Amino acid sequence: MANNPSATRNEFFKELKPRCVSINNLAVRASDKRATAKDLIDVVQDLFGVLNRQVGADASVLDEKLAEYIFFPLSNILRNQQHYPILLTELTIKCLRILIQHGWKAKIPTDLSQQLLIFLTFIVGGVPGQERKVAIPEETEIEALRTLTSLIKAVGSSPAGTAALVDANAIPSLGHTISTVLDGITDGKTFDVQFQALRTLDALLVAIRDRSALATFLPGIVSSLSRLLAPPASLKTQRRILIGGINTLKDVLTRVLGDMKVMGIMKKQTTGNNEKVTEGKVLTPSWLKATTAKIKLALASVLKLRNADSDDVRSALERLCIALLDECHQSLAECASMLVETAMILANDEDEKSVLDTSLTDLARIYPELGDTIKTTVYNWVTSLPRLVQSSDDRVKQQAIRNIMKGQHFITTLQIDSSILDDSLAVSLRDSATALVLASKPPGMSELPSNAIELNMDVVKRDGIRTFPPVLIAQETERFTRAALLDLLSKVGSISQRSKLADDLLNYVRESTGPSQIASYWLAFELLKSNLSQPSDLDDFLDLTSAAGESEGAESIFQELYSFSVTVLDSQAEAEEVDWRLQALALEVTTFAAAGLGEGFRPELIDVLYPITTFLGSAVPKLRDHAIISLNNIAASCGYANVTELVIDNVDYMVNSVSLRLNTFDISPASTQVLRMMLRLTGPKLIPYLDDVIASIFAALDNYHGYPAFVESLFSVLTEVVQQGSKSDHLLLEAVKSSTKDHRKSLQPVVTTEDIYYILSTRVERREKRRPNELEHEEIEPHPKHPWKDTRQIETRDEANEEEEESNTEVDKPPPPKTPTFKILARITDLTQHYLTSPAPTLRKSLLDLLTTVCPAISPDEDAFLPLVNSVWPVLIERLYDPEPFVVVSACKALVTLCQSAGDFLNTRIKTEWWDNLGKWCRKVKADATQSSSNKKKGEARRDRGGNQDSGLLIPIRSGNGIEGKESTMTLSAVPSTGLGRFAQAAQVWEAVQELLVAVVSYVQIDDDVFDQVLLLLADTLTTNPEARAALEAADPDAVWLLMYERGMAEPMDKPVLIGATFVDLWGG
Repeated sequence: MANNPSATRNEFFKELKPRCVSINNLAVRASDKRATAKDLIDVVQDLFGVLNRQVGADASVLDEKLAEYIFFPLSNILRNQQHYPILLTELTIKCLRILIQHGWKAKIPTDLSQQLLIFLTFIVGGVPGQERKVAIPEETEIEALRTLTSLIKAVGSSPAGTAALVDANAIPSLGHTISTVLDGITDGKTFDVQFQALRTLDALLVAIRDRSALATFLPGIVSSLSRLLAPPASLKTQRRILIGGINTLKDVLTRVLGDMKVMGIMKKQTTGNNEKVTEGKVLTPSWLKATTAKIKLALASVLKLRNADSDDVRSALERLCIALLDECHQSLAECASMLVETAMILANDEDEKSVLDTSLTDLARIYPELGDTIKTTVYNWVTSLPRLVQSSDDRVKQQAIRNIMKGQHFITTLQIDSSILDDSLAVSLRDSATALVLASKPPGMSELPSNAIELNMDVVKRDGIRTFPPVLIAQETERFTRAALLDLLSKVGSISQRSKLADDLLNYVRESTGPSQIASYWLAFELLKSNLSQPSDLDDFLDLTSAAGESEGAESIFQELYSFSVTVLDSQAEAEEVDWRLQALALEVTTFAAAGLGEGFRPELIDVLYPITTFLGSAVPKLRDHAIISLNNIAASCGYANVTELVIDNVDYMVNSVSLRLNTFDISPASTQVLRMMLRLTGPKLIPYLDDVIASIFAALDNYHGYPAFVESLFSVLTEVVQQGSKSDHLLLEAVKSSTKDHRKSLQPVVTTEDIYYILSTRVERREKRRPNELEHEEIEPHPKHPWKDTRQIETRDEANEEEEESNTEVDKPPPPKTPTFKILARITDLTQHYLTSPAPTLRKSLLDLLTTVCPAISPDEDAFLPLVNSVWPVLIERLYDPEPFVVVSACKALVTLCQSAGDFLNTRIKTEWWDNLGKWCRKVKADATQSSSNKKKGEARRDRGGNQDSGLLIPIRSGNGIEGKESTMTLSAVPSTGLGRFAQAAQVWEAVQELLVAVVSYVQIDDDVFDQVLLLLADTLTTNPEARAALEAADPDAVWLLMYERGMAEPMDKPVLIGATFVDLWGG
């Protein structure tokens, strides 16, 4: 069948004929149109199905003759369509579209096409001058537009049809059609209607080949499209409609105003010919001038779509600009600046474009005047940047920065050289960064005094490279603006241009102050960092700038920047205030230099390591964080495992720097703060290198002992030395470590008869073993030369002489040498005795805490430790009677540690002090604490009594007999106590004294009289303080039990039972 077209056509005709006849009968012969409407709908629906099926299988079967045959019955429906339902009209229009598109095609009769054009226009827009009674559905309107599109395409495909379309008689109907379609584009019910109307307009622009006719409709078309594409309508319009509208606008402008189309008009406009010869014509120089002015206004509103979020819309708008700049270069010359600016904004370097696609760069190479326009546009962007970055809208700031970045890309690509542009760029960047810095609100930073700063060493000792947090434009809301600015700095111009910009900014940094200096400093650093991080030899090779105008290389400029940074770091020790942000940027520059040089940066550590470490004691938290990151990164860059190795390897530079300041009596806290931080960083490893520094500190203490604040800062360093030195593994020799004694007293076991028997039998056995040897070596004397009773005395004397000789031999051995760390700690311990009487209570407390730390560390070497105890004891014991309670508590803790470390060495000292002052003072402290507690209890008791008195309140209530009194069963809650309880000063001092008494009993052998008084002092706490009870029972358990029994704190012992004996009942039972 496929090989016999006539047979196929006959078969198709057989299917059509009954349906067409039925439609004709129902439409013509039926008197009641509405009654036959349902049958007509079914038949037409069936006909549409047959047509659609045949077109899908073989559209060539349907020709113009069959189309006329089918159209005849359908025309009867169209003729009376106002009497039928709108659904029947819609189905008829669907069939009509198939007939036009696949039947008539270009052979459609002219008269019929005119009639259908008018009919479909009426269906879509209604009859002019008449109000539509019933609104047509959206589907019907869309179908009518589709059919109208097919009709216009069919008419426009033949020369006769095209000529008939713009015939003088047909122009009114064509104008009405265009107006209706434009109304559908701008005011369509739905987006589908608008989209289909755009397709119809595209078909009209293709079909109308008469330029005069198209020029006549141009203002209306451009006006409607500008309404569609300009805000606020464009904000609510679908993306596909915006893209279609932009493409349609591009087509209509290039068709009417293309340079090739209006070349003759422009020549007449240039030569100034009289327009009389053009009377009666549309395309005249005056028309061109007026139209161009209107087009400029329309484009100004349409080009606002460059801020759209959709990439497809932006790409379509870019193609519009490129097309107009290319094809309407002369006719729309007045619009060139806005078209160039929009094309530059919409240019996307990341998209890969075909070599066949024309770009703005290609056009700038063809038309030199576009290059000047690009340069002017970039200059305007650069000069307006400081104003735009002050906007409250971050998107405006970011867009302005991105525009300059794209403009610089065009300047570099087109190799446009302009010294004015370069100078304005440097000034604009500086002013813009300054404006951003001033507008950025830094978070509130609480500055702390240097002595209140505690550094987390776990953070400092963290390994690996870390990035610095932003110093400028650091708010979270400014993150994208900062990123855009950094992206601009990394891509602005060539490497040589960036170096020149950095050089200009660096010169400004040296001469300025305040925020502009900080902003310029940061910009210069970021420009040089981008140059040095991504060097491009090809860029340098293709750099065709004049040799006379070249600035120095990036490396030499960065060296100047680094030198300035070192100066900023050194300014920490000067009296003048320096903005912390400038110092933080100097840390970043130094760290970047270390990353670039690697291990070659180690010689530079002589100049920068001490100042960087100084910032660890800064009162600004962000600057401290910067210093921490800088130290970690420099250590990693220079090949050190961590910061500790960095400081230890350069300890001579660091210590010399500190010693110089101490020797010149630099009273600023920087020196002592650096020492503390160094000690925390390195731990005990640094202490052996601090001999000279400790000596300088001692000298400073001798010269400035009358300045409590300065003395306290120096002792803070010594305290740090003690704390770190106590952790050292090399503080004591192994022999000394092994001789460590435990002075704690333990309960002596009860000696039984079995123990006595074992001791005596052991001695007898040893004597029997020595007896045979003594008989062998015994000399036979002729007669006794001394009395028999003196024999044992002589033997005892001989043994004593032997022991004395052995002891003399041991004394002759030289004492083991002391480690450097031990010597330093011992020297510091000995020095504390001279400052424990300082008028500053905080210094007295810190020294007592120092003794608490150092005593357990050096106590194993008793030969050196006990003389220190002897020296410190007189001053230390006096601190118990200090007027400041917190000093007394620290003194008690120091004495507890001293008892644990010295043991029985303090026996006579404690005994003497006890009978002099200590015993009376302990009783007074206990009395004060007891009185404070009793006052609190009395107050509570008074409140309780007051509450009981007020408990019987009469509450008036209303009853049937009037007002009666009812006794309240509720008691008033007592006012809570305002006493501090165990947190009162007297209670805290007594608690510390109890710990001291327990330590004395636990580690020192004291006399029985002193023990009895201590027992009485601690009697009230025996049941609640198991540690005190254990210590006292270790010394004398019987005395403890007896006291507890007398006070009712212990149960009586059971009466023993023994056969043949009767025991007295001591308990009265």
